[in-house]
Amino acid sequence: MRGELAIVRWAGGGPGDDGGVGRLLAGYHLRTEAEKGRAVVGVGELPERYRGEVVDPGAAFRGDAVLVAVSGGAAVGCVVVTAPDGGRAEIKRLWTEPEFRGRGVASGLVGAAIEHAAASGVSTVRLSVWEWRTGAVALYERLGFRVVESWDARDRLVCMERGTVPGRGAGEGAVGAVEEE
Repeated sequence: MRGELAIVRWAGGGPGDDGGVGRLLAGYHLRTEAEKGRAVVGVGELPERYRGEVVDPGAAFRGDAVLVAVSGGAAVGCVVVTAPDGGRAEIKRLWTEPEFRGRGVASGLVGAAIEHAAASGVSTVRLSVWEWRTGAVALYERLGFRVVESWDARDRLVCMERGTVPGRGAGEGAVGAVEEE
C-alpha cells in the first residue's frame, strides 16, 4: 500500500469540482454526528457549518492547506492544516476511508501535515479529538502528540499538541514531501 499512496496538496476546486474532498468530509462529519448520538441521514441534515465544508471545501478552508491521500487515482483520505497563527497551526478533519484504514494512510497524512506546518514556519501543531476515538488518540500519541489543557469548551474533547521538529514523531508511513496537485 505505501508504494501506491501519494499525498498531495489539494488545489481548491469550487463546488462540485473538489476531487473527492467533499465526499471525504461528508464521511467524516456524518460519522462524527452519529458518534455524538445525532445520526443524520445525509449531508443536508448536517449543521450548516459542516454542510458548508462538504458542499464547498474551497471556500470553507480558504487560506488553509487541505492534504489528500490518493491511491489508484482516488482520494482515500484527507486532513486540513490551518493557516499559521501565532507560531501554531491546527490539524483538523483527519479522515481515511474505512476500507483503507490500517494501511498507513492516517499516519502519512499527519506526517505530511506536520511537515507542511514546519515548512510554513510553524513551531507547534495542535489538534482536538473526541475522547471516544481511542484509536485516533493512540495514533496521535505514537506520532509525538501529548495531551494539553483544553482550549475548547466542548465536553469530551481531548486537546493535544507537539512541536514540528523534523524527524520527531512523523511516524512510520509518513510521506517525505507533499506534492502540489
